[in-house]
Amino acid sequence: MSERKGPAAFDIGRICVKIAGREAGRKCVIVDIINEKFVLVTGPKSLTGVKRRRANVKHLEPTPLKINIPKGASDEEVLKALQEANLIEEMKKQVKPIFR
Repeated sequence: MSERKGPAAFDIGRICVKIAGREAGRKCVIVDIINEKFVLVTGPKSLTGVKRRRANVKHLEPTPLKINIPKGASDEEVLKALQEANLIEEMKKQVKPIFR
């Protein structure tokens, strides 16, 4: 049995803050779930500076925000969903990461 933080804290479309690595403090969107330890995230890079990559869930802090995107959505689809949800400005804001 795999333990997860909260009910479906890391689901597709969830907006997270990276809390480790060179992109720490930047927001990203989960576009796919690889396994219980890794997810595929994108900023998109043109918006937040986070490029599409595999990320360890231990390096992400989920936010209450979520957008409606299909699994494996392209950066263009993510940008369109963010515009529809009026979250473009929210995504540009950098956050001071909260370390656990």
